[in-house]
Amino acid sequence: MGADREKFNNAIGSVKIPILILDNKWHRIFGKMDPTDEIKQLEKELSDLLKKQGKLVNENKELKKIKSNLMNDIVSNIDDVDKRESDENADKKLNDNKRLINDVNEKLDNNEEELMELPREIDAVNKKLMLATMDMCYERLQSNTVQIEEIADWVRDIRVQLKKNLVKKQDMELYNAELYSYMHDIFGPEVMELFDMKYVPTIHKAPELKTPEAQPDNPDSQD
Repeated sequence: MGADREKFNNAIGSVKIPILILDNKWHRIFGKMDPTDEIKQLEKELSDLLKKQGKLVNENKELKKIKSNLMNDIVSNIDDVDKRESDENADKKLNDNKRLINDVNEKLDNNEEELMELPREIDAVNKKLMLATMDMCYERLQSNTVQIEEIADWVRDIRVQLKKNLVKKQDMELYNAELYSYMHDIFGPEVMELFDMKYVPTIHKAPELKTPEAQPDNPDSQD
């Protein structure tokens, strides 16, 4: 996807993208799939840049405190001439403070230059991470779509087979009921009772049928 990535990257050049590794939803993407080596590398690179940015910001805060203390010390020594041990010592301390302030200013300038550049570096790595994440997600989406279609086909086939088997089952149950009824009428209840005792444990018993009442041999006879 090299060419596609370049085109896509140019298209989103002005789009503001949140820092992915700070977004809990981005981490949830990898709940059911492992990140690629490229994503792991970019995640580490982005994390290191953010740590560096945070370190420089904190360092600048401390440097500004140090500079403020040095400035206050210089002002105090200039205003409080009577407390000087000697002009030589006072000048030395003043020069030391000025040197330290220059060192602090130089460090602050260097840090500020880095802090000016870091957002661009962070944004560039973040966009690379986004593209790598999208590659992986779309690959999984395509893979899942293929499996979804295969499962859908399987479900359709099973439903058709299920309907056929249900119809077949109903036909066989009706046939069993009719067959059992015919046998009952032909052989009589006593024989069927013996038959049931022998075969019911090994065959599926047919649905219950009402046993017809026995009729007297001579309908016209009276007790």
